[in-house]
Amino acid sequence: VRLGRRIFDNLRKAMSYILAVHVPIAGMALLPVLFGWPALLYPMHIALLELIIDPACSIAFENEPAEPDVMQRPPRNASAPLFGGATLALALVQGLGVLAAVLAAFAWASPRLPEPEARAFAFATLVVGNLALILSNRSATRSLWATLHTPNRTLWVVVGLALALLLTALYLPWAVGLLRFAALPAHELAAACGLGLLSVLWFEGIKWVRRRR
Repeated sequence: VRLGRRIFDNLRKAMSYILAVHVPIAGMALLPVLFGWPALLYPMHIALLELIIDPACSIAFENEPAEPDVMQRPPRNASAPLFGGATLALALVQGLGVLAAVLAAFAWASPRLPEPEARAFAFATLVVGNLALILSNRSATRSLWATLHTPNRTLWVVVGLALALLLTALYLPWAVGLLRFAALPAHELAAACGLGLLSVLWFEGIKWVRRRR
């Protein structure tokens, strides 16, 4: 029973994450086309993001340990869907939160920075928002800070590789040229990281309310 509940939880976490993370990707690919903005995401950027998303879904969430309260829950309704209802709605809202943060980053950067640098700023915000979604979806009730103490070596390998991929895309000359970026100064990279983390802050508030209940 314990193993079954862990598998069910981890499937739901992975599905919530994969839906949430594709909302900002789809939004930032479509909205510039609809509103006549400079292009933000090219196919090569989406392929780069999938190098983070796929291992997170197929490996990182699979290795998540069981929640501490997994055997204190009442049996779930056998007819309840694996993914739907409130879980589906919450995943969509999570994705919209990251989309709003990336839009804000692009809107702030576009008038002030050259287009390649503004694109890099928004992309860095999206990648960090993606990583924040992974960490935040590790538990539906425990805080992101609490989950950092939960062991999952595979998850940290995925996060480390994602950050290495981001730094390569932003600072390795041939990658910068290929991806149509410009290297970001340290303070701009820090701002993009902050925006990405703030994009899931509201979800931490929802988890706090759940814990209080």
